[in-house]
Amino acid sequence: PPSLPRETPSTVFRTYTPHTLLPFNGEENRPVYLAVRGRVFDVSPGRNFYGPGGPYSNFAGRDASRGLACGSFDEDMLTEDLNGPLDKLEGLDAEQMEALQGWEERFLEKYIVVGKLVSVQDYEAQKA
Repeated sequence: PPSLPRETPSTVFRTYTPHTLLPFNGEENRPVYLAVRGRVFDVSPGRNFYGPGGPYSNFAGRDASRGLACGSFDEDMLTEDLNGPLDKLEGLDAEQMEALQGWEERFLEKYIVVGKLVSVQDYEAQKA
């Protein structure tokens, strides 16, 4: 009979805020997570790209949506205020939104969704 692969650890779907996502940057052998349009992906299999020293390491532990849409891997693509609202992706044109959708589809094919990203304010409201 066909056997199932053993190596995938069970994944717990969690709700992350920008603060609780931040430690998942691949340092000290931690997993590498990043968010795209509110979905948190475990991109650890792509550690060479997203982990420490990788070309996309700025996105590790962060919301990568705007940077992926704009094709920019600069830190100014990241939301500075971790306590503020999530990036609503205002100001992106149709081409950029299409690029983002392409990235999102690629991530859905390659990586496991481990949670969702919400603002600190929304997280606090959910707990109340």
